[in-house]
Amino acid sequence: MTDILYRRTGPIGEITLNRPGKLNAITADMVVSLHGALDLAEADPEVRVILLRGEGKAFSSGFDLGEMEPNPAPDVMRAVLQADFDIIMRFWNSPKPTISAVQGYVLGGGFELAMACDVTLAAETAIFGEPEPKFGSGIVALLLPWITGPKQAKEMLLFGNDRIPAARALAMGLVNAVVPAEELRTEAHDMARRAALLDGNAVRLTKLAINRSYGAMGLEGALRQALDLDVEIETTDTEESRTFKRILTEEGVKPAIAWREARFAAETV
Repeated sequence: MTDILYRRTGPIGEITLNRPGKLNAITADMVVSLHGALDLAEADPEVRVILLRGEGKAFSSGFDLGEMEPNPAPDVMRAVLQADFDIIMRFWNSPKPTISAVQGYVLGGGFELAMACDVTLAAETAIFGEPEPKFGSGIVALLLPWITGPKQAKEMLLFGNDRIPAARALAMGLVNAVVPAEELRTEAHDMARRAALLDGNAVRLTKLAINRSYGAMGLEGALRQALDLDVEIETTDTEESRTFKRILTEEGVKPAIAWREARFAAETV
């Protein structure tokens, strides 16, 4: 069983994250396969729309932290983060319209993949967030403030609100619609077919015009500057980060998060 599935259904090129036992956590091999699936969809003249979905109870819990080397050199870390950044932005820059259909956990890099798509449909069960700061990590593709605005983005990233329910995600502009979980795939295919009925060249050039507008506002440069800072976050060694990583290695994720959250729990105003 492959961790990335690709099939064409009429005018729809459907890409599936297929690692449900690991909540579709994205590995380096999956990143390579995602590029391959996008290559197929973008080169196929019969494909008018690209649909990204996740198999199982979650869309994606993000990039697989289990693959990370302990204390990687800065050049190694930059290469890893650049690869993650590039696959996210391929959905943003694809010449064909992209739809993400999400359910369950939509976290970290998985959330960024969903945001990079032109349209996002969410099941009522979807939970959105960027938990990276809890782990002492940064954001690979900092699309969040561009999609929802600085106040909402700062609440999520600086104050640890990483469990945003689907209804609030809709109000924040992070998704286009919320549907019952059992109807998610059907609704996504229906939307894709509506897009496929439009003039393909007009759609391609209109998407390019929209993206160029964001480019003129500095999106690409801002995202690359944020990536530079993410490399700095990941490679800076502090007493706090050393303690967190030690507990994470010796005891696991939950004790490490509990240590972080307990440090100021006894203080009162």
